[in-house]
Amino acid sequence: MRLNRFLAAAGVGSRRQCDELIAAGRVTINGKICTDFSAEPDARDHVKVNGKLVHVASPFTIMLHKPAGFVSTRRDPRARDTVFDLLPAKFGRLFNIGRLDAQTEGLLLLTNDGELAQSLTHPRYKIEKEYEVTLDRPWDPALASKLLRGIFLEGHRARIARLHSLSPVRLRVVLRQGINRQIRRMFEALGYRVKRLIRVRIANLQLSDLPKGHWRPLTKRELNSLEERAPANRAPASQKLRPRR
Repeated sequence: MRLNRFLAAAGVGSRRQCDELIAAGRVTINGKICTDFSAEPDARDHVKVNGKLVHVASPFTIMLHKPAGFVSTRRDPRARDTVFDLLPAKFGRLFNIGRLDAQTEGLLLLTNDGELAQSLTHPRYKIEKEYEVTLDRPWDPALASKLLRGIFLEGHRARIARLHSLSPVRLRVVLRQGINRQIRRMFEALGYRVKRLIRVRIANLQLSDLPKGHWRPLTKRELNSLEERAPANRAPASQKLRPRR
């Protein structure tokens, strides 16, 4: 297993983030700085990041029903509540897969599996995310074609894959992109203000009746389904490194 995959499997971060740590000389193997991306540490090697020993942990992924007012980060310089305040202290090594802005509610995934995180956020796989949108005034269906064709946001064409109305002011919207505050900004470009935004689905995972502020681990079936939708060169489970005892 190459070094960046080893670090990702240890919960350090996505493979891209691990590449940055390697390039910056912040990774050592058996006491020596390693900037060799092709290095393949094994279970006998001592691998450290910023001087802290890391090892491959058993993969663990949860879903959280994020309430409004919580930020999707571990620490916030403005002392706002974070999603990690809703979790047990033993989950300190988890990190979130993607983000929801502070006022957006709904389904958020957290994991220690860097490869899974990369596969679900990589643009190549176009993982669907579904949202319930409440607007400040009745929606004009004639504007739907503009959202489907795309609106330029800072030089990028932002598109909504599908949408349908639930009521005059409530819509269901499906995205296959991950542009910052995409839904809010797209509706703002058409003269609407999003009063409430809830993510209700990621790929095949439904928020369903999970109470606000609560979490649960993903089932084996749910994890297998995610990996089938976004394989990202993942090693078969039988080939993954076993955790150290």
